[in-house]
Amino acid sequence: MKIVIIGGVAAGMSAAAKARRMDEKAEIIVYEKGNDLSYAACGLPYYVADIAKSSNELIVRTKEAFEASDIQCYLNHEVIDVDVMNKTIQVKDINRDTIITNNYDRLMIATGARPFIPPIEGATLEQVCTLKNLQDGIKLKPLIMNEDIKDITVIGGGYIGIEVAENLIQLGKTVRIIELADRILTPFDKEISDYAYETLIEKGVEIHLNEKVLKLKDANQDKIVDQVVTDKDTYQTDLVIMSVGIKPNTDFLDNMIFEKLHNGALVVDQEMRTTARDIYAAGDCASVYHFQKEEAVYFPLGTTANKCGKLAGINLTGGHERFVGAIGAAAIKVLDYELARIGISEEEGKALGYNTATKIIKTKNRPKYYKGNSDIIFKLIYDKDSMKILGAQGVGKKDVVLRINQFSVAIYSGMTANELGMVDFCYAPPFSSAWDAVHIAANVIS
Repeated sequence: MKIVIIGGVAAGMSAAAKARRMDEKAEIIVYEKGNDLSYAACGLPYYVADIAKSSNELIVRTKEAFEASDIQCYLNHEVIDVDVMNKTIQVKDINRDTIITNNYDRLMIATGARPFIPPIEGATLEQVCTLKNLQDGIKLKPLIMNEDIKDITVIGGGYIGIEVAENLIQLGKTVRIIELADRILTPFDKEISDYAYETLIEKGVEIHLNEKVLKLKDANQDKIVDQVVTDKDTYQTDLVIMSVGIKPNTDFLDNMIFEKLHNGALVVDQEMRTTARDIYAAGDCASVYHFQKEEAVYFPLGTTANKCGKLAGINLTGGHERFVGAIGAAAIKVLDYELARIGISEEEGKALGYNTATKIIKTKNRPKYYKGNSDIIFKLIYDKDSMKILGAQGVGKKDVVLRINQFSVAIYSGMTANELGMVDFCYAPPFSSAWDAVHIAANVIS
């Protein structure tokens, strides 16, 4: 069995490692376009802010460690074509500028995604940066650490943009966020994301909503960005960080045999199989199965990439393990606040035929008499007929994320609010009230 994996990092290397454990005799080859094979991409905002001092701290497993497991790893090798009928690939050695042909029995595509750069003038100026991979972080960190770079503009108010902005403000930078939508962190409902907005404003972050960037300029004619021009104003800046979205790296797969989502992500089934024979995919280049919607969706998250990569590794070696599905679990820290979400929205629930309703519940993480207690605000989405919980979002200064995980288990288990309200959770005043915050929220709607 000859297994070829295109792309490393989370999905690709999870697949390679699992495939090796499943089949000690298989020939496993990994081609990675970049310089780095396996690293914690979600740690990049914290690396550029110097919370992680060295890029080596983000390395999960080295090339040498994979090769010690008899996994052949080739860095700076880009797969430029896949011949589905003949089961061959064309691989470009970037350093030598040569092209080789290799064959496979089974192929996995884990090419990830790249930052989406809007077609605006000045996007290629110096000190216009992205933060998607380790090399981006290595390039960006010295700029952020430069004391002469004080005024930083973040274009995009999604997860990465907000994480970067949060870290920059704590470094004493002047931070501006420009967002095309009418609010930041749009995966969250407004009742929850408003807490992030308000705390950023309080800390001095400028947030410009409903504003479109038209061009980036180098007024000094030195090819270094110093102005951001929008449809409302012009801002002086020392550095621009683009964080407006990503695009799956699937352009080299122009064969119509591959079914794709509207954004180019490869559609896969619950076994990570694409619509091409003996070809699997996972990670930011592929769809994932939605547990509640029962359809392929795009969730470019490290958690799903690792899980789906592991399953792909099993199935590449002949297994038939199925992914139970994702439900959009996500969390973010914004200065003093934790935000987390899980499941579907009220509108999505209605589209699926549920008689949906929502409820905002304010409770505490610990008893009022115990030091360190703070508020947690939940928004629950549920079906009024069955009283099953369909989604949950939360915000607060402590202990929010792990409680949203409890709602995740309830959704996967099909629990009603009444059942969740009676689950036996650990209790002691340093951790919760006798009725935990999750109990209280569930009992309010039951």
